[in-house]
Amino acid sequence: MKPLMTMLLSMVSLGLMAAPAAQSGAPVAGDYPGFTALIDESEMRLQLPEGYREKAVRPNEVFDYDRAVASPDGRLEIRYTVRPFKRLHIEYDDPHGSAPDPNHIFPLMFQSVATRLSGGGYTPTKEYPVEQARQLFNADWAAAGVFDVAPDYGSQYKQGLVLAMHRSTVADAYVVFLFDDYAAVKKELKQVLSSLAFLPRARQGKNVAARK
Repeated sequence: MKPLMTMLLSMVSLGLMAAPAAQSGAPVAGDYPGFTALIDESEMRLQLPEGYREKAVRPNEVFDYDRAVASPDGRLEIRYTVRPFKRLHIEYDDPHGSAPDPNHIFPLMFQSVATRLSGGGYTPTKEYPVEQARQLFNADWAAAGVFDVAPDYGSQYKQGLVLAMHRSTVADAYVVFLFDDYAAVKKELKQVLSSLAFLPRARQGKNVAARK
């Protein structure tokens, strides 16, 4: 079995053992109005362990992201991309048909993102069972993929894990975890796997995004 597939299967197993999505947000460093607005519109919350530090968001040619943080020891970087449907514009030039419904294309979008992050390389992916997606991320659908990082992604790390989440009619979100040695960050990954998650449906519309 290829190393990346082994890592993915281990990651998904780790995810199934991780704590469910938290019911409320904990304070995170800094106040980021733009990012806060995105997660508010997407009915999400961000919750990080203490000690994580902010990293500059740098433009790249592969996949844009909205916020980045690094673990206290610097061995793990996390990049967040949040796309509320209210802001989503799908370019579609077929005059004989309507633009695709965002609720129907999220698996294809995920595969496209995973392929870009690897620079077209080998990128095994796996969907979470529906109940696990709801338990871990309060999502209607979730999937993960592992990859060797494309040089154009602007990362100092060699390997990555991309997590995708979808809530119908609301938003898509992506979390990219970057590292050099999976074994060295496995414990840390378990702690931050659900750092970004949708709010429980009963709490939709309430702003629990942390502000300082």
